[in-house]
Amino acid sequence: MTVTTSALDRSVGTITSRRLVDRVSKAHDASHYLLTPQAVVTARTVDDVARTLAAARADGVPVTFRSGGTSLSGQALSDGILLDTRTHFRGVEVLDGGERVRCRPGATLRSVNAHLARYRRRLGPDPASEIACTVGGVVANNSSGMQCGTELNTYRTLDSLVLVLPSGTVVDTSLPDADEFLRRAEPELWEGLAGLRDRVRADPDSTARIAHQYSMKNTMGYGVNAFVDFDEPVRILEHLVVGSEGTLGWVAEVTFRTVPISPYAATALLVVDEIGQATDALGDLVGAGAKALELLDAASLRVVQRYREASPELAGLDVDRHAALLVEATTDDSAELDRRIGELDDVVASLGLPHRATFTRDARERADLWHLRKGLYTSVAGARPQGTTNLLEDIAVPLASLSATVADLTESFRRHGYDDAVTFGHAKDGNLHFMINPRLDDPAALETYEAFTEEMVSLVLGHEGTLKAEHGTGRIMAPYVRRQFGDELYAVMQEVKRLADPSGVLNPGTLLDDDPGAHLRHLKTMPAVDPAVDRCVECGYCEPVCPSRDLTTTPRRRITLLRDLGRLPEDQAAELRAAYDYEAVDTCAVDSLCVKACPVGIDTGLFMKSLRADRHSARTQRAGIRLAEGWGTTMTMLRTALAVADTVPGPLKTGATSALRRVISPDVVPLVGDDLPGRGPRRPAPQHPTGAAFVYFSSCLGSLFAPSADSTGAGVVDAFFALTRRAGLEAVVPDELQGLCCGTPWVSKGLTQGADAMSRKVFRALWRATEQGRLPVVCDAASCTHGLADLAHHLPEEDAERWGRVRVIDAVTYVAREVLPHVEVGEPLGTVAVHPTCSTVHLGVVNDLVACAQAAAREVVVPVDWGCCGFAGDRGMLHPELTASATRLEAHELDGRAFDAYVSANRACELGMSRATGRPYRHVLEVLAERVPGCR
Repeated sequence: MTVTTSALDRSVGTITSRRLVDRVSKAHDASHYLLTPQAVVTARTVDDVARTLAAARADGVPVTFRSGGTSLSGQALSDGILLDTRTHFRGVEVLDGGERVRCRPGATLRSVNAHLARYRRRLGPDPASEIACTVGGVVANNSSGMQCGTELNTYRTLDSLVLVLPSGTVVDTSLPDADEFLRRAEPELWEGLAGLRDRVRADPDSTARIAHQYSMKNTMGYGVNAFVDFDEPVRILEHLVVGSEGTLGWVAEVTFRTVPISPYAATALLVVDEIGQATDALGDLVGAGAKALELLDAASLRVVQRYREASPELAGLDVDRHAALLVEATTDDSAELDRRIGELDDVVASLGLPHRATFTRDARERADLWHLRKGLYTSVAGARPQGTTNLLEDIAVPLASLSATVADLTESFRRHGYDDAVTFGHAKDGNLHFMINPRLDDPAALETYEAFTEEMVSLVLGHEGTLKAEHGTGRIMAPYVRRQFGDELYAVMQEVKRLADPSGVLNPGTLLDDDPGAHLRHLKTMPAVDPAVDRCVECGYCEPVCPSRDLTTTPRRRITLLRDLGRLPEDQAAELRAAYDYEAVDTCAVDSLCVKACPVGIDTGLFMKSLRADRHSARTQRAGIRLAEGWGTTMTMLRTALAVADTVPGPLKTGATSALRRVISPDVVPLVGDDLPGRGPRRPAPQHPTGAAFVYFSSCLGSLFAPSADSTGAGVVDAFFALTRRAGLEAVVPDELQGLCCGTPWVSKGLTQGADAMSRKVFRALWRATEQGRLPVVCDAASCTHGLADLAHHLPEEDAERWGRVRVIDAVTYVAREVLPHVEVGEPLGTVAVHPTCSTVHLGVVNDLVACAQAAAREVVVPVDWGCCGFAGDRGMLHPELTASATRLEAHELDGRAFDAYVSANRACELGMSRATGRPYRHVLEVLAERVPGCR
């Protein structure tokens, strides 16, 4: 099957890519299946989607919609057209004071909930993948989660949607005449749905099966409960689309009814002697007010008892047949929470636990308890043997069968050699997850997996359960839908597909498949490429935080491209290698926010730095050492060059640097223009006052680049000195400061030997200045503070140990904690927009940044869609397209509203955000100092 250049190119050729690097890297999702598309279309509008579908029908080519790519069952893949419906469809609009929310399909659940948070509302579905899964996928899979059960899932909280059918018809179900519109526009579909409704309702066996199947969480097949729950064909279609996995149409927009956030919560871990005790207590615990009940089997307990968060009792438990329930109660009222805790304690007291369990309200303690549950995925997936594939599956059974199902699964794991398998899940829903790590490239292991799957299907259906509770049918369970629902309801589902998608172009092979071996085809293997990234499970959690996600690649795609090098013929592998430098290495901001999102702790930014280092010759590495040794002279030369450049007209600078970039390399020569700042002020002169409270390490960036035009004096240096002196705090300025740097420029460029040389210089100077660690070091640029905090990685062992005794503090934290309590702030500004930086996240000082802004203004706004600006020191000048792409959403969110000030905590990021928004960003301490009498 090949995509022709006929209808597709004529319709959407300008947004279609057939580049190998795009097709291969975007092929991967979180499942253990892999299909490579022949074309990738990045839709910009609803009309683009409609035209792509028309072209697909004309060319006879299948289409799969792709958004977050976090699906686990193989439903987001295509060997035809992969249609990107995330990049340009991320809008969120809060309605009715937060009671409802209208979303585009590319918005992540975390983004939607962040928009709702100010109204103390959230979405009903609460899947664990909320950081990365998108609204489109949530609808397509009928997502639920830990707390929502069957009452607050996507199906139940759907208010309306805008649906694009394969024919191109666009149906807005929020309109009062939506049913009549569907009848006129799609008469065969309307009549067919009405007929199926009557057919289902007239069959007692069908209605009984539906009542039983949907008494549980259930995402197997189409949601045929819609034929019982709704009368109008348009409402039936609207709810059939939920859980349809992109096989009936595309959801262009969806409106949800939201649920309130309960501000009070208490959590406890109940360890019982055997799982029956846990399942027998579920009814009483729910009756006493438990909102979440998470089950951990004995194998799970053996894993989590090694965590640092485990209590001494759990850590010392000799686990035999034990199990545990993580129980949480939430309320809107503190007194009501007290009452519920009392009732839950009564239930717990009757269980005869081997160790006492206590409900805690403390946020840190509750987070530790939840880490025991959520960390299971990390532990098992991250520790899997090299070359194996992590499979996370989910089922649901009636509560009365839960204990027996866990026991049967455990025996099946043993019988098939899955000794590292763990079982856990949402106990109050009878919803179990289990993880196994088969090797899918080994024929014998594949036979074992096939036998296990058949046994598991028989086991679950024997307990009258469902083979899919949350993760969608996908490819993995498509051959078993008939077996679960029976011939009649399966025939109804087939007719639904025929009516909505008569040409069969939408996601074939997903959800329904009569081939009994379909789930064993197109399996994805996990070849080893580097120990730094081999743990990657391709979940996609990293993608929403990646600055280059809409420009080139993401951490997931950077890793999968390396894996694909070993799968492809040599000519294609050579093509990928040629593209990899720009697509993966050069356009990575190396901000490492991906490690914060990665469930198995992979730092792809750090890995890209290592690849940059590998590209350098020994001569280049030696040049890095010389640069570090002569940094003071280099800074003088750079500042002089900036002073000269400041006199040159912007167009001339742009023309000259553009020409040089064509001759030399865009990764070496920056592109500069009117927005290039002039020379900054010199760094402060050495000083050693008596009774100094800290050592001040002012950043090179503040000396290299002049402050914003709205700034006064020396920018952040003057502001910081003014604030600290106003609080009676004096600083040591090291004698060697002019020749020192945090080392970040060398580290980010892979100049490892230069980074080591500079780190040794900095250590010697600051070890003396801090009096062997007695005084803290305070730095006025967050990225430089981060670099200093990580200095030990580049020092000899003995010096690294000593550096561990030195406290490195960012200036915003020092001012928030040591200055603000001792100064009076005058008349505040009205509004301030705050841009946190990737380094403020790594340092854990975002709250301190916001606190400084709040001291200076009545209203402080942190954009929901803020992210790393991608400026990354000089990366935004070497590759300005990176910063433009990284800041697009944040700039759009800020557009249309004027603020009295725009602030951040790092000069390079201020430059990036000023370029993105056209607004003058300054260091937050400059704005704060202007509001403190006596500082200016």
